[in-house]
Amino acid sequence: MRKIKFELHWQILIAMVLAVIFGITFPTKYRFTYDSFETFSKQAKQKGFTETQLLRLESLRDSEAKSETEFFNEVSYLLSNELPNKKKQTISEYARYNPALSYIAWMGIIFIRALKMIIVPLILSSIISGIANIGSGGKLGRLGFKTLLYYLTTSAFAIFAGIVFVNIFKPGVGANIGLSAHVEKISSIDRPFSETLINIVPENIFKAFQAQDMLAIIFFAILFGFFITRVNHKSKEFMTNFFNSTFEVMMKITMFVILFTPFGIFGLISKIIADIAGDTDKLTSLISSLGMYSLVVIIGLMFHSIITLPFMVKILGKSNPWKHFKAMRSALLTAFSTSSSAAALSLTMSSVQNNSGVSTKVSGFTLPLGATVNMDGTALYECVAVYFIAQAYGVEMTIGNQIIVAATALLASIGAAGIPMAGFVMISVILSAVGLEPEAVGVLLTVDRILDMFRTGVNVWSDSCGAVIVAKSEGETLKAIS
Repeated sequence: MRKIKFELHWQILIAMVLAVIFGITFPTKYRFTYDSFETFSKQAKQKGFTETQLLRLESLRDSEAKSETEFFNEVSYLLSNELPNKKKQTISEYARYNPALSYIAWMGIIFIRALKMIIVPLILSSIISGIANIGSGGKLGRLGFKTLLYYLTTSAFAIFAGIVFVNIFKPGVGANIGLSAHVEKISSIDRPFSETLINIVPENIFKAFQAQDMLAIIFFAILFGFFITRVNHKSKEFMTNFFNSTFEVMMKITMFVILFTPFGIFGLISKIIADIAGDTDKLTSLISSLGMYSLVVIIGLMFHSIITLPFMVKILGKSNPWKHFKAMRSALLTAFSTSSSAAALSLTMSSVQNNSGVSTKVSGFTLPLGATVNMDGTALYECVAVYFIAQAYGVEMTIGNQIIVAATALLASIGAAGIPMAGFVMISVILSAVGLEPEAVGVLLTVDRILDMFRTGVNVWSDSCGAVIVAKSEGETLKAIS
């Protein structure tokens, strides 16, 4: 009998549908059990609760489970005052009552822990491996320098566009997406930006690993990878092979973790839906917020692909961007429909060479490299997602932190584009860089598939524009798109 095998994105979709059904069927209620109140009372004084408040709240012990609104209305009545957010968060933590959810929520917790586990070794090995391989065999010559400069420049433009649009529309402000963690400020806000810049150079790299200080880790990885190319041949070969092998192992581990994405998403989404199932306003807010978030991502991607990249093709590539777009239609449609730059690579190379007239020498170097290190659409999407989560937490992003987000996304793009579900993993990296918990990435996956199609198309479009610009800088004549 033939087994039916579902692709990962279908598994995730099924998991999300089941999670919604589960969450609606078993909505979260609020009550103090005997044990939960005992635990709460031990922590309450440290959280600012008085003896009188505790005595009044004790009357709720072993009461009937209620909706969040009903429960906190009763709490406010007992305490005779408006409850500060901190105290409300503390009470909510201990009064949440959903026995059914406790059987499946652990899957989301373990999935997020596994995601955090792979971040440091994956980023370290991918960047060192990428830099060491790019630098071997004279590839960091004139052609390599131009290509990398183009990719870093366009990624920076994409990130800037994302930051501008997310600051204009503010899709996360007032969004209720079921975040349980309470964040008042991002960890690096307390430090001046000059100090943050200094701290990019770590005093102790192992402490940076432990603290998941991503900027310091990325800086060290780039430095380490670069100087692998500067040692003697025997050492260079050994170290390059070592980090290539380490990266290959980390890819296998990442693939293993990604296999459990449907289970993790089921646990995460179930909790979010269960928490808002009893409140129509919250459910409406969630749908509206995700719709606005998706719209901002698509607007940013469209701006970058319709304005920024064609402008660069026209000015730097001295070519007709519309003719080049028509030459790339098949490759772009393939990238859009498959959400895979790798799946579209052969067609991209064929279109660039046969339709746009770029030489095999230039396209053969720039396009495979672009599929590895160039991710304009993904970088823009990551930044919008991180800002959306910060806004949903109610955390203000200072200029310093905006620069940290942009720098982390830009530097991490060097080695992370080729990893499975790169955007999903990299959001966790950037959130770690600014001290935010990655719990909200689960709910963002509900709209990730359609956004993945758009951002992959932008990634491939940027690669092809880069091939044209580099070809013109090398003196090639592109009659087909002039």
